[in-house]
Amino acid sequence: MSRVEPLSREAIEAALAELPGWTYADDRLQKTYTFGSFREAVSFIVRIAFEAEQLNHHPELHNVYNRVTLALTTHAAGNRVTARDVELARAIERIAWVK
Repeated sequence: MSRVEPLSREAIEAALAELPGWTYADDRLQKTYTFGSFREAVSFIVRIAFEAEQLNHHPELHNVYNRVTLALTTHAAGNRVTARDVELARAIERIAWVK
C-alpha cells in the first residue's frame, strides 16, 4: 500500500489503539496536549517542527496559552488519514512529555 493511500477505518482504529489520547474525526487524527505554561507549549511546537521536517509531513496545529491541538491528514490523499499521519503521530508521542 502506498503511503499516500487513505487508510481503512479498521487500520485507523488499530493505529489509535497504540496512540493514547488520539481520536479520529472529520477524516483527521487529532489530539490536544495541555502543558504547564505557554513556554512549554511553544517548545513542544518547536520539537514537532523538527519531527515534521524530517518526515516531510506537516501537521495542522493550534496553540492557545498552554494547549496545543494537532490535526493530521494527508493532502495528497484527498485530506484523509494515511500511514504518513500515523507515523507523525507516533513521532509526536515519542517527544511529548505530557500525555
